[in-house]
Amino acid sequence: MTRFKDFVPHGVIPAVLLPFHDDLSIDEPSFRSHLRDVEMVEGLSALTINAHSTEVASCTADEQSRVLEIAGEQVGDRLPLIHGIWADGSLEAARIAKRAQAGGSSALLVFPPAPFTLGQTADMAIAHFKAIASASDLPLIVFQYPLATGQGYPAATLTRLLDEIPTIRAVKDWTPSVAQHETHVRALQSRSRPVNVLSTNSAWLLSSLVLGCKGLLSGSGSVIADLQARLFRAVAANDLAEARRLNDRIHPVASVFYADPFVDMHNRMKEALVILGRLPRAVVRPPLVKIKDPEIARIREALAAPG
Repeated sequence: MTRFKDFVPHGVIPAVLLPFHDDLSIDEPSFRSHLRDVEMVEGLSALTINAHSTEVASCTADEQSRVLEIAGEQVGDRLPLIHGIWADGSLEAARIAKRAQAGGSSALLVFPPAPFTLGQTADMAIAHFKAIASASDLPLIVFQYPLATGQGYPAATLTRLLDEIPTIRAVKDWTPSVAQHETHVRALQSRSRPVNVLSTNSAWLLSSLVLGCKGLLSGSGSVIADLQARLFRAVAANDLAEARRLNDRIHPVASVFYADPFVDMHNRMKEALVILGRLPRAVVRPPLVKIKDPEIARIREALAAPG
């Protein structure tokens, strides 16, 4: 059952975190509380679950289903839920898509298969997305990785995907090149069937939004969704002074969240929520490990800097 049948991915879409107990089991009460905290922010368009931010790579299929069930109970009648499709094989990706739609998701965020790091062709990418589209008619979001990872889709492949898979309605653009990012914004959003570009360049969000992105999808929205929503509105209103003021508040936090090693970004966001009193503990599943006290101190300083 799809709760928001006409939903097109756009606007401010936080990707929420997934709290764990010390024994690494899912802390369901804390997850519900976290969902309530985020969804209360004014100006959100949707929430994303079962993605990088919820450590989906370490979650079983049953746990992903439980995450969807909890999110549906907590916020599913008020906000659309975007469900991540994290799978190395297309058959498993199709199974996840089918479960996600049956569980009430409103759109699917498709991560690139890890084998593409060894090389990919356009035909492979098309086959992967067709398998997913055959299992679900929900709107699809292409997660565009940096080309240097091997999992990013070259321009010709991306064009074919949009031409041949009509349910693709948005691209979550992690393109690190400003010029390439602007090309995506201009080309994709001006197609005869427009495809929205959602920024995930949270370390330089103001610059990205000014280029004309129709939305943003970010794990840091689990902590600063209010600032992101206000920034998005300011840019849309062409209020550069307000946008720059908000960006000055966001910058210290984004700088510590997206420091090296990049893989610890959501680990740091959990620590931030503990500092803010919104989570009882910051537990991550291996191979991630808890960050050290000096880095936690830097996060505390960054949270204090913008108030």
